Amino acid sequence: MTRGPVADLTRMEVCLCIIQLIRNLRARRHTTIGEDDERMDDAYVYVQDLRQQAKIPENGILSQTLQNDDGTKVILFGFAPGQELSAHTAPFPAMLTFLKGNALLKLGSEERQAAEGTFVYMRPNLEHGIKAQNEVVMLLTMIKSTPPAPA
Repeated sequence: MTRGPVADLTRMEVCLCIIQLIRNLRARRHTTIGEDDERMDDAYVYVQDLRQQAKIPENGILSQTLQNDDGTKVILFGFAPGQELSAHTAPFPAMLTFLKGNALLKLGSEERQAAEGTFVYMRPNLEHGIKAQNEVVMLLTMIKSTPPAPA
């Protein structure tokens, strides 16, 4: 694991984000998303294979929101080769998981390579961007609220 300004997250911060994500998912019933986009009630979201679920256009970027509530938002992206999500910021912590392909990432003032299996955690307001070098499937998880601090 490479450490840098973005990777200085404490274990406690990661645990709090994961706890909030679990709490939000437990509060829902369930949703199944598959080839026919069958949606059930909302206790959980189930996707058999994210790589198969992602749609990659001939030219452009397609996104599918898999889950969205007050605490979290999960979006599946499909990038055509050469497509770019220009540098921007977000007011929430976010996680990127690369499921297919290769991309060049801008993370603050640094550039990093991403490939299948790459994971990135980004603190709020970090400037970031993505350029697909070939077909890319990426999962974005935004943590819109965090759990209260332990008493």
